[in-house]
Amino acid sequence: MDTRTAQAAARDTGDAVDHWTAQLLEQGYCVVPDALPRGAIAALDDDLAADFARTPFGQGGFYGTTTKRFGRLLVRSARAATLVQHPLVLGIAQKVLAPWCERIQLNVTQAIAIDPGAPAQLPHRDQDMWRGPIGETEYLVNVIWPLSPFTADNGATRVWPGSHGRQALASEPAGEPVAAEMEPGSALVFLGSTLHGAGANRTNEVRRGVVVGYSLGWLKPYENQWLAYPPEVARRFPPELAALAGYCQHRPNLGNYEGQCPSVLFTHGADEPLGAIDALRPDQQALVEAYVRDEQVVP
Repeated sequence: MDTRTAQAAARDTGDAVDHWTAQLLEQGYCVVPDALPRGAIAALDDDLAADFARTPFGQGGFYGTTTKRFGRLLVRSARAATLVQHPLVLGIAQKVLAPWCERIQLNVTQAIAIDPGAPAQLPHRDQDMWRGPIGETEYLVNVIWPLSPFTADNGATRVWPGSHGRQALASEPAGEPVAAEMEPGSALVFLGSTLHGAGANRTNEVRRGVVVGYSLGWLKPYENQWLAYPPEVARRFPPELAALAGYCQHRPNLGNYEGQCPSVLFTHGADEPLGAIDALRPDQQALVEAYVRDEQVVP
C-alpha cells in the first residue's frame, strides 16, 4: 500500500470511528455490520471447536450451568488477534475511554457457548465489576463477535437502549430490551454502563460467540493478562498487542516491573538487576523537575 492509499484508508477509518462512536454514546450500543469476512470468523470458530468441546459447563446463576466459557483466546488461536486489534473497533474503544486514561488495556478475551434450554441471563452492567463512581466515567467498552448467527430465539444478547451513562443511576431501565440479532462478521459494541444480558436459547442449536473487552489502563482487568500471557508467550506478540495485554506501564508508574516498563522482560532476564526509571504524567514530571531545581539552588 502506497502512502496516498494508506492516508485515504486512515481517513476512512477515522470517519467510521467517529460515526459509530457517536451512535454508541447516544444509545449505549451499536451493531457494526460486516466488520470482518465471514470466512475469517468461521476459521476462528474451527480453531476453538476443540476447546468448546472439552470445556465444562459453568457453575452459578450468573455464569450459567448450561453455558461454557473460556478465555486466553490469543494463545488458543492466532486469528483472535484480528478481533482484538480490529482498527475500527480499537479506534472506537480508544475514543470512548481516552478522557479517563492515558492508554487502554485488554480486559478480556472470552469465548461463550450457550446451549439449548439456557435461560436468559441476569441483566447487568459490566462496569459493576469495579466499585467506582457511576454516571460520568466510562470504564470499559465490550465487543461481542458472533461465531454463529445470533437470533432472538437462540439467545442473542439483549441490550437496553439508553440505559447507559447517567441512566445507570436509575433503579429501573426506561424501556424494553432489544435482541442484538446479527450474523458472523458483525460486531456488537456496547458500553460498560449499558444494561444487557444473554437471552434465553429456545432452539436446538448452540449459540457461540466471542467477547473482547477493553478497559481503562489503570484498572485491574477482569482477566489476569500476565497469567494468561506470561512473558515467554507475550514476547512473540507484536509490540502493540503485547502493550494491550499489559506489557506497558500506565503513567504514573502503574504496572511496572522493578521500576521499569514490563516490556523490559522481552529483552532482559527476570532476575537481572534493573534501575527504576520515572514514568510520570506531564504534570507530575513538571512538578518533580521544579522541585529538584529548587532543591539544587545554592543559598
